[in-house]
Parts: sequence; C-alpha cells; structure tokens
Amino acid sequence: MARKPAKFEKLPVYQKAQELFDLADVIAEALKDDSMKEHLAIQICSNAAIIQAKIAGAEGGNLYSLRMQNAVLIKLAVQDMFNAVSFASMVKINEEDYVQLMREKIEEFRLVFVDWIRGFDKTYDIPDNWAIRFDTSTPEQEKMEELMFDEDRFFGEFNEDDLNDFDSDEWEEDDDEK
Repeated sequence: MARKPAKFEKLPVYQKAQELFDLADVIAEALKDDSMKEHLAIQICSNAAIIQAKIAGAEGGNLYSLRMQNAVLIKLAVQDMFNAVSFASMVKINEEDYVQLMREKIEEFRLVFVDWIRGFDKTYDIPDNWAIRFDTSTPEQEKMEELMFDEDRFFGEFNEDDLNDFDSDEWEEDDDEK
C-alpha cells in the first residue's frame, strides 16, 4: 500500500527542495574517485536532506520565530551545498560542471522559498528571550514579557530545606551499585 504524502510534501517549496535533493544526489554520484569525494558527497547530500527536513519542521509548528529559525537553517544549508558543488568544480573532481545547473535550481528554489516565508503569520509568535525578533523597548514587548516564563515564581516553589535534606552519600551509594 502506498504511503499518503504528508501535507508539507505537497508544498511547492518542498517539491523544489526535492528537485535540489535529486540534483545533489546526481552530482554526488558523478564525483570522481578522489580523497575528497566522500566528504563532498556527504556534504552535498546531507545539506540537501537538511533543506527538506527543515521545511517539514517549519510546517510542523506555526510559531513565527520557529518557522524563521528553520528558514535561516535552510538558507545556510543551500549555501553550504552550493559551496561544496563549486569546490568540487574548482578542484576538478567531477566530470561535468554542475555549478551552473545547481545555481539555476537554487534560484528556482529561492523564488518559491521567498513566497513560502512571506506566508508565515508574524502575529502568531512568542518571545524567545534571545531578542532576535522582538524589540525589548516597545510596549508590545513589555506585554509579551509579562506572559513569559517567570523564573522567580518557578524556582520560588522549591523549598531550600528540601535541598538541604538531600543526602549526597545516599546518591553516591546508588551510583556505586550500578
């Protein structure tokens, strides 16, 4: 019985990523035997796989910051993959010059990718304490910070006496028994 494709697999960005993956596989197979062949083949194919995995990850959660984090990782994977293909061409360890073909496929992917990320809902997000997306000087950020994790309240629920009652010798005895 054939597997039903996941929702993200029907997206144009994922389908273009599949085309990149297929081309990466062809390029990796075409590399001549060389001491760098295995390393470059792995780099090319693993980055192509990362692109697809990060699209799936971005589609799995709708938080804007998480989706954009995956988008950045996709961009880096595309760049790393292209750099490996370019390097293979520069050191002449492939029979064909795949650089231009890869460049064209990446440009096709980039156009679909840009449309995809423009569709992300910027209003559906939470701050992540890294200040990458949120400006801490705005009133909106102050409201968001009120909703964030309250370390004082969380750790205030722990009783220091409970920690003092902890017998470290008892813990070490458990380790020795293993």
